[in-house]
Amino acid sequence: MNDIRILFTKLHTDAQIPEYATRGSAGADLHAIEDYVLKPGSVYLIRTGLAIAIPPEVEGQIRPRSGLAIKYGITLINSPATIDSDYRGELKVPLINFSRNNFVIKTGDRIGQIIFSSFFKGHFIETSKLDETSRGTGGLGSTGI
Repeated sequence: MNDIRILFTKLHTDAQIPEYATRGSAGADLHAIEDYVLKPGSVYLIRTGLAIAIPPEVEGQIRPRSGLAIKYGITLINSPATIDSDYRGELKVPLINFSRNNFVIKTGDRIGQIIFSSFFKGHFIETSKLDETSRGTGGLGSTGI
C-alpha cells in the first residue's frame, strides 16, 4: 500500500483536517464550517475552510456520504467532484437536497468525504479508423443487465 502526503491549510478557525472514520475507510470525512439551511431542490457550496495541495498525478474526489443520501436525500450535485493537483482554493462541497424537507447543516457536521486516486494522462492521437471489438458500437446496457 502506498501512502501519499496530502498537505492541508486551515483557512478558518473552525476547519477540521479530514479524518478516516475507521481503519478500513476509503474516504476521509469533510466538515462544514458554516451553518446553513438547504431547502428542498436547492444546491449550495458548503465551505470546509480548508485548502489542499495534492501531489501531481493524484486527484482528490469529493464524494457524498451514504448516510446523508439514504436518511435525508442529501447528496452531491456532481459526484465525484474532482479536485485537481494544481488547485489551491478552498474545498467546498456541492450539496443538493432531493428531499421535500429543509436540511439543517451546522458547523462541524460531516458533509462529504474525500478520497485520492492516482491517474495517468493519455496522449490524444487522431486516426481515421478504430480497431474492431466484439461490443462494437453497442452503448449503455448493450452487454446485458
